Amino acid sequence: MRQSPAAVVPYAAYLRVYEPLAAFPEPERTHWVRYARRRHRPTAQDELRRALADLLPVPPVVVPVRESADAFVAEVDGVTCVCPWRTRLRGWQALAALSSAAGSQELDMPGPVLDAALPPVVRRQAVADYEHWRERNPDARPWIRTALWHVPVRWFALFTDAEREFAKPETGEESDQQFVLRYRTPMVEARRRLARGLKVLREELEEGPLVDGLVDVGRWLEEFHPRSLVELDYGGLVHVLSEEQLAGDHSAADVAEGIAALREGDAERAGEAYERLTDRWRAVRELQFAN
Repeated sequence: MRQSPAAVVPYAAYLRVYEPLAAFPEPERTHWVRYARRRHRPTAQDELRRALADLLPVPPVVVPVRESADAFVAEVDGVTCVCPWRTRLRGWQALAALSSAAGSQELDMPGPVLDAALPPVVRRQAVADYEHWRERNPDARPWIRTALWHVPVRWFALFTDAEREFAKPETGEESDQQFVLRYRTPMVEARRRLARGLKVLREELEEGPLVDGLVDVGRWLEEFHPRSLVELDYGGLVHVLSEEQLAGDHSAADVAEGIAALREGDAERAGEAYERLTDRWRAVRELQFAN
């Protein structure tokens, strides 16, 4: 059943890794085999709605009590691959990042508003629970990274414009969305492009957030099976951008052009590509402050 427009959560974009079933140990592998056969599976919008609903009780449930048993499923050359949600783990990590930003006064949200929405005692308990859980699960990592009100520039370095998909969703996908805008590429290609881009940036630019961000993404990708699929999904952002804006968005091509220009020593062309990117995504980020 199609959700009403009021139920749409528009602000999250995602970087996902889908691993082949063979990458999972038993009994988890058997669970995903059965799960992938389902005709109807929940969507990213469903996950966001559940998370928002959990914030309504008093006190709010900031992190799910149990880990999610859901995943996204994709077929890659006839091989079934899954991307586990791991909502509880991602919730803990998001809360830790929120607490760190609040502590360093880098948070856009005023302190009293944060405390009213997520009381300090609840946040402290969740962080303590996460630290205890990490002691028993030191190698745990999420299959999904989330960005709010933008797509990080570094994510685009993993893809080419030829891998861009802009269309209406297929049956069984995000059926509550009018459009899907995403990129998909084999893991080996994502790693190769990241390494090449990082080499150029280190040679031509000073160390900074872009280089650090690419290093971080590269370390994350190394944790997964080499035959995985990497996906960048605009997610809920398609609900706040017009069809014309989505059709004209070729950010991966802009990133590739900027890196190529730097490699060739053409600083002017690199600057033009970067300006197109920053102008496009500044306009999107400003939507979070719109009435």
